[in-house]
Amino acid sequence: MNAAKTLAGWGFALVVTATTAFAAPKPAEVDALFEALGMEAMFEVLREEGLSYGDDLADQMLPGGTGPSWQAVVARLHDPESLEELVRAGFDESIGDVELAPLIAFFGSETGQRIIEMELAARRAFMDEDTEEAARDLFRETQEPYDAHLTAIQRFIEVNELIDMNVVGALNANYMFMRGLMQGGAVEMSEEEVLSDVWGQEGTTRMDTHEWVYSFLMLAYEPLSTEEVQAYVTLSETPEGAALNRALFAGFDRMYGTISLSLGLALARQMQGESL
Repeated sequence: MNAAKTLAGWGFALVVTATTAFAAPKPAEVDALFEALGMEAMFEVLREEGLSYGDDLADQMLPGGTGPSWQAVVARLHDPESLEELVRAGFDESIGDVELAPLIAFFGSETGQRIIEMELAARRAFMDEDTEEAARDLFRETQEPYDAHLTAIQRFIEVNELIDMNVVGALNANYMFMRGLMQGGAVEMSEEEVLSDVWGQEGTTRMDTHEWVYSFLMLAYEPLSTEEVQAYVTLSETPEGAALNRALFAGFDRMYGTISLSLGLALARQMQGESL
């Protein structure tokens, strides 16, 4: 699973010190933020991506390819409500006591909504392999020094650590998938062998992630002005923006890790002819 795609393109607790208590965001505030971020539409896109990925897995690893029972399992794992629960749980644990009002205001603004709309449109477009490859080709052909628009995108990537965070997410998802295969008895490997195999993919994963992130954002933000991209960078540089980035990655990492483990286990059972 390409965890680079966690890119948005993104229980509450009381934090107590010896003398002061800081209230975490209320559920209603997180609800408002998720609505502004277009998360409901994002989970529908993630469902479509998951169904396609499930077919690819079956074609690669099951003798008979995909079938109704396998597709039913994949569909259940990618139910949008289940995806939201996983992301929300990781988000809630990570967000801390950050003030959400500036984030809700930004993403609820005309600029913020344009950004969300463009990210979702690019996400849908990337489900077509030809579109994704064309975007990658465009990035490969782009020469440095970048123009002002791509320089702003580059700064956005750097501020949010999108390459490193997505690489870690991808490797974690691969590790959980392998654990699922192991638990299901499809492969016999030690924990050390799995870790070695997964981390052996780090270099290739980093190169692919770098290309994916840049090509995706070039497509997503092409309709935006340089000033609009820079406004997003400015938000990302604030404590609130940084907290949002961490919390979204925490949520999506939990989602991809949980699904990857379940897919590995279900695939192992399918490979051994067990009833799903």
